[in-house]
Amino acid sequence: MKKWFFFSLPLLLLALITVLAFRPAAPSAETALLDSLREAYSSGDPGRWPAAELLPAVDRESFTDIGPLPEVSYPADNPFSPAKKKLGKLLFFDPRLSGSDQIACASCHNPELGWTDNLTRSFGHDRQTGKRNAMTIQNVAFAERLFWDGRASSLEDQARFPIADPLEMNHPVTLAVEDIAAVEGYKPYFAAAFGDEAITLERIKMAIATFERSIVSPPSRFDRFVQGKKKALNDQELLGLHLFRTKAGCINCHHSPYFSDNQFHNDGQALWGSKNEDLGRYNLTGDLADLGAFRTPTLREVTHTGPWMHHGHFPSLLDVVQFYNLGNPAPIQKKYLGTPRDSLIPEPSPLLRELDLTETEIEALLAFLGTLSTPKRRMVMPELPE
Repeated sequence: MKKWFFFSLPLLLLALITVLAFRPAAPSAETALLDSLREAYSSGDPGRWPAAELLPAVDRESFTDIGPLPEVSYPADNPFSPAKKKLGKLLFFDPRLSGSDQIACASCHNPELGWTDNLTRSFGHDRQTGKRNAMTIQNVAFAERLFWDGRASSLEDQARFPIADPLEMNHPVTLAVEDIAAVEGYKPYFAAAFGDEAITLERIKMAIATFERSIVSPPSRFDRFVQGKKKALNDQELLGLHLFRTKAGCINCHHSPYFSDNQFHNDGQALWGSKNEDLGRYNLTGDLADLGAFRTPTLREVTHTGPWMHHGHFPSLLDVVQFYNLGNPAPIQKKYLGTPRDSLIPEPSPLLRELDLTETEIEALLAFLGTLSTPKRRMVMPELPE
């Protein structure tokens, strides 16, 4: 026995050292946190998510958390039909709605460019430059008001504005309707969509709106993750998701499955007193509370829809995040202080504040924003009626 013990002791010590050397180390606090977040966010149950950090100015009653998009609902007075969608697609791509016969809705909302044009500001009639960046119309079915200033109350209402705008399609709507009505090949399409061949402005608007409501993103990696695909997001993207709803404060304006609160906020970008000054919704309402306020854009497909902001001055999403990280400073042109223009100095939203995000956190937030975009898909261009 003694001989066995004497010769086996080194072997026992070697075995013990080997076990200790290869025993998994205790998870770090960061790893444990990410594991906990992954379990919660990918559970399929938003009730298990950490609470969103909402500022006092956010209306809790209207707040809806982020998540997968619901089914599109169509208005009772403009129900969906495949024939109406097909007609709307033809009209959307038809430049004959413009005065020059050169500009279609798709000119500024190109399906291969995130349903925008990736320009700072769009070109319109006679190559005139518009006043604002073209918003994407992807997922626009979930928008409550249209345009940066909300001047249109519905997609049906929205369709008429670009046609008559002298900077865009520059065509009186009555003449645009006459031009479409003169195309014999359109009559069967109107009959299939509406029951007879009559071509009217209301029917044109309804068809275009029906097509636009059908432009919905497929499920993104974010959607798949929160529905239970635990590996759809990596650790950096997961951290970005959590920051989005907490420290970074994005959730205060970009909530709901549409990633927009459909409200209007002054984000410090009215550029007051400069040549690019734009007072936003105030130009429409005349209400001082709307000075510098613009509609919260959706963040779905956001990596495809640059340049960003209503003026298109931000060439990268990093620029946007850094600007918000600084609290959206709104420089004031001092030469106007003490003049009657003082009453028109926009007051930035109380939702804006310095975020104190680290470089690592900014990179994580940008990584998460990438999970809201889906691969670009080509659309077959329709053959227009003659």
